Amino acid sequence: MHWMHPMGSGWFMMILWWVTIIAIVIVAVKWLSQQKGQSQKEDSAIEVLKKRYACGEISKEEFEEKKKDLM
Repeated sequence: MHWMHPMGSGWFMMILWWVTIIAIVIVAVKWLSQQKGQSQKEDSAIEVLKKRYACGEISKEEFEEKKKDLM
C-alpha cells in the first residue's frame, strides 16, 4: 500500500531542487561580495596614502616605504 501519491514525490523533489539552487546562488553572491570588499579595502589604503602624499603630509621616502608595505 502506498502512503504517498506518485505525483506528490515529484513536487517534493522539485521543491528540493529549487531550494538547493537558491542556496547555491546565495552562497555564491556572499562569496563574491566578500572578494569585492577585500579588493576595495586594498585600493582604499593606497588611495589614502596617495592623498596624504599629495597633501604634503608625508615625504616621498615615507610614501615609497609605506607603499611597499601595502603591496
